[in-house]
Amino acid sequence: MEQLIARFYELKEIQKQVEDELGALRSKLLDAYAEAGSAEEGDFKLLISYQERRDYSDDRLYNSLPDPSLWRLMSRADTGKIASLLKLNVIHEKILEGTYEQKKVPVLRVQKL
Repeated sequence: MEQLIARFYELKEIQKQVEDELGALRSKLLDAYAEAGSAEEGDFKLLISYQERRDYSDDRLYNSLPDPSLWRLMSRADTGKIASLLKLNVIHEKILEGTYEQKKVPVLRVQKL
């Protein structure tokens, strides 16, 4: 059992190192290729696109909800829960106006040709 625990710990450490390196490489690629589109380098194709995401403010969202019991369903401004409540027509898009800021988040994809 000790070997399993040790291996798990070792893999978590490796995962952290890989995630750190991926973050650094992502930043460098975004600096070099700032615009959306694609670029080919050797056997690889880099695709950059931007997604719009909403960054909700807990205070503004809480104040905009018609019923405080709805806040208990969310407990915080969770984008997934808000999307579910919108889909179920529990809340409406009009209620959410002014409770979030739009952010453009770059999405990187690398394909081997």
